[in-house]
Amino acid sequence: MALLAARAHVIDGLVELIGDPLFMQEQAQTLRVDSVQLGSIEQFCKAAELGSFTAAAEFFGVSPAAISRSVSRLEQRLGVRLFSRTTRSMKVTNEGELFWKECQLALEQIAEAERAITGAQTVPKGLLRISVSAAYGTYRLLPLMPKFTETYPQIDIELSISDKIIDFVEEGFDIAIRLGIQRDSRLVAYKLEDASLGVFAAPEYLKKKGTPRTLEDLEAHDCIQYVSPNTGRPVTWLFSGENGQEIDHQTKSRMRVLNDALGCVAWVNAGGGLYQTYRFATASAVKRGDLVEVLQNHAGRSRPFSILYPQNRHLSAKVRAFVEFLRTTLSAQPVK
Repeated sequence: MALLAARAHVIDGLVELIGDPLFMQEQAQTLRVDSVQLGSIEQFCKAAELGSFTAAAEFFGVSPAAISRSVSRLEQRLGVRLFSRTTRSMKVTNEGELFWKECQLALEQIAEAERAITGAQTVPKGLLRISVSAAYGTYRLLPLMPKFTETYPQIDIELSISDKIIDFVEEGFDIAIRLGIQRDSRLVAYKLEDASLGVFAAPEYLKKKGTPRTLEDLEAHDCIQYVSPNTGRPVTWLFSGENGQEIDHQTKSRMRVLNDALGCVAWVNAGGGLYQTYRFATASAVKRGDLVEVLQNHAGRSRPFSILYPQNRHLSAKVRAFVEFLRTTLSAQPVK
């Protein structure tokens, strides 16, 4: 509760310093920001990023004492400590960490607004931070990245591939690609594709256990389960019935993989059992003959993947370039 209260206090201070666009729309007030306040915010952010007043001073070409005075003015205005300082060390406080994140977002929007007005956004550039789930990132996104980086040589890419639950806005990501249709008022969500599913096994496994022909046959097979980090439960397998009806099947198994779906793919490749996954994750192995799709008479289901990005008034050129690249590329190369 103390941390939440601190955050509310910090955000109130930030609104006073740099203005809240939503508040501005509703209240029709004017920004109360001068160059000194913005300069202090920029210097604070750089000191927090570099972990040193001296390093920040070198970056801005001023003295460390000047950085210290700027930070002190912010602390006095906010009524909170942004840094814990001793003679030997300096560390951002919890309140300082929250304020830093809010300031970074605000300063980025200001910079993007300036570039939009001056026309400097014509060439997408800068660091683009992307968060993507393991299976989609490894088998779907990474094969496309060389074309993107060649097309946009001034964009630097930082790619986080993980199934762990994140708040990508809080963690500073520009883009996230996630399973499902997301509903979050802070975000713009666009469905990239419906990824078709299939059940796969290695030929050596099928030689030992036989090939399942019906859903009832799954009871006698080793079905590798993926336990979702979102729910803590095994992911349900999706099938179509003889008349096209949707069937959600909960497998029974003594084999489970937590948090990383790629572990299930590796396990089935090793001949460990059956696993339902996306066809894009197994296409190469099936083509080589390393995997075989079974129960194709019950196939036809899919899961949607969406691209997400913050609901900013001024969308950066790098984000716009990446979103349009994926939309164009994936529509040109649909997954069957």
